[in-house]
Amino acid sequence: MRWRERRAQLSASKGAAEEDVTTYGEELQRLDLHVNDRTLDDATQQDYRQALDAYDDAKQSLRAVKKPDEIRHVTEILDDGRYAVATVKARLAGEPLPVRRPPCFFDPAHGPSVQDVDWAPSAGSKRPVPACAADTQRVLAGADPSIRTVLDGTQRVPYWQAGPAYAPWALGYYGSWGGLDLLTGILIGSALAETHSDPGTGDSEGDGFISGPDDGAGETVDDGSFFE
Repeated sequence: MRWRERRAQLSASKGAAEEDVTTYGEELQRLDLHVNDRTLDDATQQDYRQALDAYDDAKQSLRAVKKPDEIRHVTEILDDGRYAVATVKARLAGEPLPVRRPPCFFDPAHGPSVQDVDWAPSAGSKRPVPACAADTQRVLAGADPSIRTVLDGTQRVPYWQAGPAYAPWALGYYGSWGGLDLLTGILIGSALAETHSDPGTGDSEGDGFISGPDDGAGETVDDGSFFE
């Protein structure tokens, strides 16, 4: 990847990560309203501390980012933090702890998914995608899910339509869940479809869903190299 392309990728994905860190901080503020003036048991205190630490760690990791691939570390931390938030909420409500699942496909900021739901883009085929409880209800009711948008030039578009610049950002959320293997068959557009290619060279044909890699590309998830 050429220097200018990497610089543009860094700017785009870092901007998305900055938005996510801000959103997570706002989520912690709302959580504080439930935690304040309550006596927390040891397990809840530990989860709450993990959620708070994730915010500080994400900000520190974001400041240290020098290369596009390093964005994944920020979103990995946010994913862990949001699970900690979900466990705190469950403990406070006296509910079973949430199962650790991939983040909601429509917007990772929604936290861990609760189930897979069949969904299709316009003019596309339905495929199962991990969804949070709210988006599951929306989709099952025939409504549109709440989709994470990012900047593509001067417009905001669904992250999977914004091109490979956002691939490191997405990898942080989904890499530990199989990366491309998890997203096999899920709408991801050019963000992940251009495996082992430079921006602009990927195959844009098809119904908006990617098929699984058949050349072992998924094995490179650990170092993020398939995004370059």
